Amino acid sequence: MADGARNRGVTLVEMLVVMGIIAVLASLVVTLTLRVDNQSKERALDSAFTLLSTSLREYYEYRNEFPPQPERNAASALAHIEVMMRELRSVPDSRRVLDQLNPALVKSQAGLADVPELRDPWGTVLDYLYDRTAGDNFPELISAGPDRQFGTGDDISSKGKR
Repeated sequence: MADGARNRGVTLVEMLVVMGIIAVLASLVVTLTLRVDNQSKERALDSAFTLLSTSLREYYEYRNEFPPQPERNAASALAHIEVMMRELRSVPDSRRVLDQLNPALVKSQAGLADVPELRDPWGTVLDYLYDRTAGDNFPELISAGPDRQFGTGDDISSKGKR
């Protein structure tokens, strides 16, 4: 009789095995969700880079030069992107292209609606690099990537991964 009562319950080992399986499945779901989220953010960034490149081309056709960039320093990324955006918005065709950007990526400063900050999908300001004297034939836009730090391996450039 004692043998029949033992078979009706769930042992601690069985519960631990089930909990282990649930933990493994949950970690797989979280990993896949994060990967899909980063892929969608990279696609949104690629779309923004395409629109910004088109806007830069429109600006170049109008002014026969690209917006200036006084220094190559990632610490000044906000100043770089503000100069670029101000210049691009000064050209009508370029402004029309900028109006197609995802509004979630464009942050306006208080009282400065014409000088918006342009941020990547992770919330970090983009950097604008252009040095005509170094032989750059087209400006480069850089996102700090998922880690939100410039100069690391996950930076994303409009000219391809860095």
